[in-house]
Amino acid sequence: MKAHPFPRRARVLVPAVAAALLAATTAACDSDTTSEGTSSSVRTLTPDHAEHEESPSSEHSPDTQQSPRTQQSFAASVSAETERVRQKAAGQLEGVEGRGNAVADVSVSGLPVAASEEVRSARVRVTNPTDAAAFYAVKVEFVDAEDKVLDTVVVGVEDAPPGRTVDVQANSRKAAGVKTFPRVAQAERG
Repeated sequence: MKAHPFPRRARVLVPAVAAALLAATTAACDSDTTSEGTSSSVRTLTPDHAEHEESPSSEHSPDTQQSPRTQQSFAASVSAETERVRQKAAGQLEGVEGRGNAVADVSVSGLPVAASEEVRSARVRVTNPTDAAAFYAVKVEFVDAEDKVLDTVVVGVEDAPPGRTVDVQANSRKAAGVKTFPRVAQAERG
């Protein structure tokens, strides 16, 4: 009988350490969101170059030039773009009577949350059955067990590719801390 190259204690410890590293990595990927479905913070791995000063001799070196975009400006541009798409979607839904022409193209499901989270999230799946890219406007309602609407969130999907499914996330702060069920209130393909 051959002896195992690692003692039993080491074989038990390795999976425990791997699980702890996975949990720490997952916790580091957290981000905040607002009820309008926009991201209020974006974390990137790019360092903020504004804290580094340039020396005159290194002005033309690509490694030492200041980055034209900081993390804050990147987050602001992503947030502004998300808000622009949301406003376009809200405008498209203004004139829609009934549930819209694309309810059959859209599904929504709640995402699991911890009791301590400040948002309630839903995954909105849009499948474009047409032959051309299309803009989708979707209104998601977060309802409680008594079917009372706690919050309504509008999201937009630009250029949903033909024959493909695209996921976006709808987030609600008003429905946080309550067991809610998301549902599609309206969906319009433009």
